[in-house]
Amino acid sequence: MSSADLRVVDEIEQIRHRLRLHLRPQERWTKQLRRSLTARAIVGSNTIEGYAASVEDVEALMAGEAPLETSDVTRREVESYQRAMTYIQALSDAGGEFRYDLGLLNGLHFMIQEHHRNKRPGRLRQGPVYVTSPDDPAVAAYTGPDHKLVAGLMSELIQWLNEGDVDVPVHVRASMAHLNLVKIHPWADGNGRMSRALSTLVFAREALLPPEFSSIEEWLGRGQNTYAYYQILGEVGDAEWSPRRGTHGWITFCLRAHHLQAQQAQRRVELLSRAWAALTEAAVADGLDERTVFALLPAFWESRVRRTVYQQDAELSPQQAVRDIREMCRLDWLSPQGQARGRYYVAGPAMRPVLESVRQSAQPYAEPYGSRRSVRRG
Repeated sequence: MSSADLRVVDEIEQIRHRLRLHLRPQERWTKQLRRSLTARAIVGSNTIEGYAASVEDVEALMAGEAPLETSDVTRREVESYQRAMTYIQALSDAGGEFRYDLGLLNGLHFMIQEHHRNKRPGRLRQGPVYVTSPDDPAVAAYTGPDHKLVAGLMSELIQWLNEGDVDVPVHVRASMAHLNLVKIHPWADGNGRMSRALSTLVFAREALLPPEFSSIEEWLGRGQNTYAYYQILGEVGDAEWSPRRGTHGWITFCLRAHHLQAQQAQRRVELLSRAWAALTEAAVADGLDERTVFALLPAFWESRVRRTVYQQDAELSPQQAVRDIREMCRLDWLSPQGQARGRYYVAGPAMRPVLESVRQSAQPYAEPYGSRRSVRRG
């Protein structure tokens, strides 16, 4: 690692430290933010594979509700990935008994790919595997190692996950876990999502922050970033299994992604903490119960509000949730959209003063390595 890499790692840790301090006393509203970040990671990772869903639909699926727009095919992919991510997040407090092993990785792979039974989910491949070029699906951009080598390579990777390079920054370990697994390509399909999921698992085991605050899957799922992701994997990994090639370019790419994602997480946390306080004050002054902020906060960040999701977040009965939603609509805090089972709610006119008082201007994010154009993603 270069001196610039070490500086970027230190800056990421400083941002994460500030996030930890900010999140600790704000458990009520961070529940919704954590769900949103998890949904965004799921959307990002599946979009890379061609399964595009909205964040709102994934949040609805996480709450046990039917999506409004997502196709059945994409829904199956998203639901499977969400189950794997839920387990990964749960492993953050598994304690000292946790160890990486092939059974765990095969199990996670089965969760992600179980509906593709012809691809032998949860079992190592028995033949060759190719990654097609994003520019031409007829061209093999990468050829994985011979299937006879896979079991040995996985054994070596698992030993490293348990014992290797334990003193290096977690961002580097997570990035190398991602790279090694995607280059071994041990399964017939689903290797990209499994590699990104493994990176998130490495963060989950660190347990200093919820893993959804450290995952770069959302960032990787954006168009230009996805293309750069494929490009750097090709540059570092070459066209076939080449374990002796240098990996510094990959580490730099991932550290930049982590830095930008951390900046975005910090901006969201700061903005939503102010929004929670401002919405609570304004709603209570208008005669609403404080609990209604569980519906108003998602509307503030331009998410679709579902009555059933609000009911779960605020821990209400169906009747209470209906009454609250009706009152928020009457007072113009929410505006209804759609009909019957497709009904949802968005921010109403009464929220406009809060939006104007709380929202900050979208200043460009700081470029961690200082040589690229600033990024204006909000």
